[in-house]
Amino acid sequence: MRRPVPRAARGPGRWRRGLRLAWAAPATLLGVALALPLLLGGGRLARHEGVLEVCAPDRPGWAWRWVARVGIDAITFGHLVIARSPAHHAAWRAHERVHVRQYERWGPLFLLAYPAESLWQWLRGGCPYRDNRFEVQARQGAGEGGAQAGARSPGG
Repeated sequence: MRRPVPRAARGPGRWRRGLRLAWAAPATLLGVALALPLLLGGGRLARHEGVLEVCAPDRPGWAWRWVARVGIDAITFGHLVIARSPAHHAAWRAHERVHVRQYERWGPLFLLAYPAESLWQWLRGGCPYRDNRFEVQARQGAGEGGAQAGARSPGG
């Protein structure tokens, strides 16, 4: 005898989740392409709260040096977050989840909207990162106010 599927598992929330995943999929695929060299170089892949998290290898090598040279603590592409280490994932998780939700809203357009907003802020005399409205939303959504608020790290 088959067990009935709970209503929550088959209801409209499941369809909405599927649509959000599909809408952000082009950016997620871009993130997979960027993360693949890290994984081949010894990086780690994990799934946390429905988001794929990739971190650089913890031992020196070409992939580790590449991540260190880029100078970004964490960056989001759709439903994939690339970070320097598991500690960076933990430190920036709330901030990066706001970016995941932004990708769910904007889909592949976010790949254009984020740099366009940075350019707009720069043209206005502001900081392309700190004044970018997507970053402002991420800091507010993550409740940041301390060291991370001005740090040079997560990007769209």
